[in-house]
Amino acid sequence: MTAAKLASIFFSMILVNNYVLVKFLGICSFLGVSKKMDSASGMGLAVTAVMALATAVTWPLQQLLELWHLESFQTIVFILVIAILVQLLELVLRKYVPPLYSALGIYLPLITTNCAVLGVTILNIDEGYNFLESMICSVGAGLGFLLAMVLFSIVRRSVERARPPKSFQDLPITLISAAIVALCFTGFGGLVENIFGA
Repeated sequence: MTAAKLASIFFSMILVNNYVLVKFLGICSFLGVSKKMDSASGMGLAVTAVMALATAVTWPLQQLLELWHLESFQTIVFILVIAILVQLLELVLRKYVPPLYSALGIYLPLITTNCAVLGVTILNIDEGYNFLESMICSVGAGLGFLLAMVLFSIVRRSVERARPPKSFQDLPITLISAAIVALCFTGFGGLVENIFGA
């Protein structure tokens, strides 16, 4: 395992295989919380934390499931772990960061059903990553989610100031803007492989 391979995993999850803009996972919170910069960055950081913690717990659990030949319970176990971690995160935010807790609102508990979080834990197993590679992948995926949230928050603010025609206001212009941002990320395809040679 070389540093180049780890860097390739990390940066490809941020740019090339971005869960929101390339794989289109986690769209609900992406569209729902990206209106304001503080809530968008807060959600991105919360998802990053849950992805990293979920990977740290689910990777060893997967080894136990394989040892006991219970691989068919993988999804159920992973969802339970994610649900517990989100509840813990919700308690911490409510106690120590009440403004962020209020800003995230209903979208905070929805991290439990955010398919991007479950997707990264399953991807780590499917790719055959070891524990370190899995952690690098999940942190990269979380930072990619954060990047997408922050960029789209900036785009949405600019679009709202531009005052689009009435038929394009709200959801239509939001979806068109999301598509254009996602299209921009296709330009990163092959970039990471060329830089790190992985």
